[in-house]
Amino acid sequence: MDLEALRTFVAVAETGRFLAAADQLHVSQQAVSKRMAVLEERLGVVLLVRTARGSHLSPDGQVLLPHARKVLAALEGAERAVRPGSRPFRIDVLNRRIAPAQTVYTYFRSAAGIALDAVTLADQDAARSVRTLLDGGVDASFRAIRAEQVPDGVCAERLLDVPLQVLVGPAHPLADSAWVRPADLVGHRIWIPGIRAGSEWADFYLALAGEFGLDIDALGPHFGDEALMDALAESVDLATLVGAGDRYVWPESYRLRRIPLRDPVAVYPHVLLSRAGHRHPVLDGLRDHLRATRPMVGGEAWVPPWVVS
Repeated sequence: MDLEALRTFVAVAETGRFLAAADQLHVSQQAVSKRMAVLEERLGVVLLVRTARGSHLSPDGQVLLPHARKVLAALEGAERAVRPGSRPFRIDVLNRRIAPAQTVYTYFRSAAGIALDAVTLADQDAARSVRTLLDGGVDASFRAIRAEQVPDGVCAERLLDVPLQVLVGPAHPLADSAWVRPADLVGHRIWIPGIRAGSEWADFYLALAGEFGLDIDALGPHFGDEALMDALAESVDLATLVGAGDRYVWPESYRLRRIPLRDPVAVYPHVLLSRAGHRHPVLDGLRDHLRATRPMVGGEAWVPPWVVS
């Protein structure tokens, strides 16, 4: 059924005149007559009885009118629901303890009144997250994505480069260092449990290990961040890598040390993905926030050669 014809029928029914309905709809009186004729022909009934004093509803028109109003109200509600700014902006932050989540949270607190829904699609690799984005499951996502994985219709912006830090216990040989080079980690055991094969973070750490000759161990069961902190605190040779914006909590008695990596600064590149041409006030504000608050790298940076530039 033609929605414009249905809208015209309601306008004529409410005003009682074709000319008044035409003025309300900003069309010609001829267009109103044509739409009504098409609608009546489609339904096979007379909806309006024309008289010299105007028009009034036929019995069939009286039956149709409440249904027509419900259809138009539902359509208006659907348009309102997806209008930019009218629903929460849904963004995949991958993991709630890492930099994207912390940055989005900071933006949410600074931008009063915005509607935002942060989700974690940690079970999806970069390619699957792109499909979820294109399907409308999320409005944006943070991924360390390969350039060739960005299809037409997706906007990829590298707006959050997070410097890596070494996290060690107090008895580790590097514990008292003000900073270390990636080359200084050669021969040390770096344990990053929970790396899933085929994920973009697995690709990242594989590239990092290959570039600097590091031994990155992802083996063994991952019992959570608390268990990792326990192991670091008790070990004399175990280290892990974390982002400068990652949020970890451990007992003060553990005396864990965060040590910056320099010469070069190894950074994890979080790329903001969104649908090309998608306009939403939260997305525009988030972009501005990311540009204004991006971490200072402070020297030559290293990123995998395959990441979006």
